Amino acid sequence: MTQSSSSLRQSALKRFLASEASGGVLLMIAAAAAVIVANSPLASTYLHLLHAETGPMLSDKLGPMTLHLWVNDGLMAIFFLLVGLEIKRELVDGRLSSWEQRRLPALPALMGMAVPAVIYLTLTQGDPLLTNGWAIPAATDIAFAIGALALLGRHAPLSLKLMLVSVAIIDDMGAVAIIAVFYTSSINLMALLAAAVTIGVLFVLNRMRVMVLWPYLIGLALLWYMTLLSGVHATIAGVVGAFLIPYIPSLGEPDAANSPLHRLEHGIAPWVGFLIVPAFGFANAGVSFAGFSMADLLAPLPLGIAAGLFIGKQLGVFGGVLLAVKSGLAAKPRGCTWLQIYAISMLCGIGFTMSLFISGLAFPGHPELVEESKIGIMLGSLLSAAVACLILRLAPKAQDQLQEEEQQKVEIQQDGDVQRI
Repeated sequence: MTQSSSSLRQSALKRFLASEASGGVLLMIAAAAAVIVANSPLASTYLHLLHAETGPMLSDKLGPMTLHLWVNDGLMAIFFLLVGLEIKRELVDGRLSSWEQRRLPALPALMGMAVPAVIYLTLTQGDPLLTNGWAIPAATDIAFAIGALALLGRHAPLSLKLMLVSVAIIDDMGAVAIIAVFYTSSINLMALLAAAVTIGVLFVLNRMRVMVLWPYLIGLALLWYMTLLSGVHATIAGVVGAFLIPYIPSLGEPDAANSPLHRLEHGIAPWVGFLIVPAFGFANAGVSFAGFSMADLLAPLPLGIAAGLFIGKQLGVFGGVLLAVKSGLAAKPRGCTWLQIYAISMLCGIGFTMSLFISGLAFPGHPELVEESKIGIMLGSLLSAAVACLILRLAPKAQDQLQEEEQQKVEIQQDGDVQRI
């Protein structure tokens, strides 16, 4: 890779991180606003707005559409479409394009999903009503986590951010597979067949190298509706559809102008980061603390989720990194210390968006359990963010990181000298 293409790839990465960071900060604001509103005199208005009927009945399973359903089953399909586009891009020519690059994040991501689930099941004591929530603490919220990192500036080196993104992307793959396999109860075979036919048509368009976007957009909309009718959660259509969008590798460049995937990704990313994810946070994070006591916090469900996120994630991710490096499976990320890696592992315990999403699927017909889940998700996520950021803020920097910062200072000084000339 030439120096110019390397710098372009670097600038593309910085744009991605900046976008995710901004979206993460906005998500924090939206979630905080939801909690404030839910514990204010506006609480009844907030709940009425979310659950008021706002459209036709698209499926018998969902019933009449409400604003809450449009956000969770409609807008979040676009979120998952973006997730799928990012996964495909990284697998083709990004940070996960070779087995060597996948080794380090793969093991921590898998262990980071398994350990929280085990802790959750242990603390819920095999309660059959709660068992279905085992996947809630298994997810990582990449936008929220990078948003937290953005508040630290240079205390988090680029190699750590790369590791976090890579682990979170594989984590997203696992979460999508979990939703598809474990949170699909009944199947409408005719609708599923229609979805399969739509996938086949999109596949043919891809193989024919059709590079205009509109046929794929029509196909994606149809695939979403058929998936919604089938009983499989409609957001899965976003990820499946993303893998059928033609992609032209950019060979070290940040984008390929003639790549449909790049065009679609750039088109929807601002809407996802600055509207859809904050709207989801505002619609789902509003939990009332009226009558709340410490006994409620120590109940098996919120305690299992909080412990899974805060304890399980750091043990699973850090243990996976340690095992991968010590076994020779992968190299330790450059420019960072083991303490900083431990902090990033803890930061993976921010499971906000995906955890909230899975909690709604895990306990259908039990809104009280969904509310309890929110308490555990917020507690585990906030603890993970606060302690991880504190460690990163106080952790001594690696020698490579110090040298990199000195080099950046020199480059900034040289740029300033050139501009003055």
